[in-house]
Amino acid sequence: MAADVSVEGVRKAYGDVVAVDNVDLSVGRGEFFTLLGPSGSGKTTTLRIIAGFERPDAGRVTLGGADITHRPPYARDVNTVFQDYALFPHMTVAENVGYGLKVKGVARRERGAQVQEVLRMVRL
Repeated sequence: MAADVSVEGVRKAYGDVVAVDNVDLSVGRGEFFTLLGPSGSGKTTTLRIIAGFERPDAGRVTLGGADITHRPPYARDVNTVFQDYALFPHMTVAENVGYGLKVKGVARRERGAQVQEVLRMVRL
């Protein structure tokens, strides 16, 4: 069975600074995955590449076995909630987490169930 999210040989540099170099990872359906490391180690860049906010210089990203490396963020079945600056201050935590699902047209009941499951997983 293919990984639900897969990053293969991903590299991203900003000028002479290499942010991520030959990163490989796979996350199966239903797995809880944490990316840990010190500041500047490439965590955010890797997540931005998965979400489509950055394009890798090399490598590929697959979702459910489909190559999404060159798809724009809105065409990926990926949601990202950043810790500080990208939250909507007028929305609750649950509304922020579910915003991407709402934009994609996921029904309210299904969206609520998915949000509650994710919040339960991270104990919020």
